[in-house]
Parts: sequence; C-alpha cells; structure tokens
Amino acid sequence: MAKPYLGNRDPRFVRIGRGGLLEDGPHQSLALWAASCAERVLPLFQESYPSVLGPSQAVDATRIWAKGGMTMMEARSFAYAAHAAARKVEGVAREVARACGHAVATAHMADHELGAAFYALRAIQLAFPDQPEKVAAERAWQKEALTEDIRELVLDDMKQRASKFQHIFDDSLPMQEES
Repeated sequence: MAKPYLGNRDPRFVRIGRGGLLEDGPHQSLALWAASCAERVLPLFQESYPSVLGPSQAVDATRIWAKGGMTMMEARSFAYAAHAAARKVEGVAREVARACGHAVATAHMADHELGAAFYALRAIQLAFPDQPEKVAAERAWQKEALTEDIRELVLDDMKQRASKFQHIFDDSLPMQEES
C-alpha cells in the first residue's frame, strides 16, 4: 500500500489514520489549548458584537469535539461560521474571530493550533497598541498553558513557523507589524 501524500504538512500534526504521527490524545490537547487561547480574547469581540455568536460557538464546538461530542465535519462548520464573522468586522474583532475559527479548525487540521494563538496575540496587540507588556504576558500564558503531551511539539512548531507568524511567539525578537 502506498504511503498517503501529506503535502508539505509536518507529519507530527497529521493524524495516524491519514499517514502522519498524531494520535487522538495530543490532537484533542492541541484543540483544547487553541480554544483556551481564543477564549481569553473573546470578550474583545463580544463587547462590540454581542449578538454575533459565531466566534463563541466555535470555541464551544472545539471543546465539544475534543470530548467526542461531535464529528470533525460538524466542528469544521463552526470554523466556517467564525471566519465568516471575521470577514464582516474589522480590527480587534476580526483577529478574535480568526482566533476562534482557527481553534475549532484544529479539529480538522491540527496545525491550526498556532493560528488560534497568533490571532489572539494580534487581537491584544491591536487592542492595546501602547502596552506591549500585555502581549508579552499573554504569550507567556500561552506557553505556560501547554500541557505536557503537546508542549515540545507546539514550542517546536513556534520555532519552525516563526517567520509565517511574524515572530510573535519569540520572546527575544520585536514583534513585526502586520503588512
């Protein structure tokens, strides 16, 4: 039997059943961590758009999926809703909605975990432009919140994809402005 094509995806983030190395437990942990990252900035969305439920429902769906309460395809539909909300808003709210969309998209493709963390940090960066210590504190929280089963994997992913994520996870480099 031929080995499945993984494209340029890191096989550590591809489920075993699809030819990668990722097992269910760490996949669920990645999603739960991503949901926590997004949830921490969700109030920044809700204060401006309290009746738009897509982002908050995406965070809830992430947790339900991780506990086996919905299929990946069901979870993925919540990612679409959060990203649709992101397209209708601007600034901080857009970054929050993107964080929520990436959190639940982690059910489909585990390497979306950094998208949730990245957009959460971007939301804080935009909400508090004169307070870089808030971004630094959130970045520190994100790293401390990693569970043992995913810590090494996520920290390595942060290094491997540093350029893609504008070095926002690197404590020693200044954050770059979004282009």
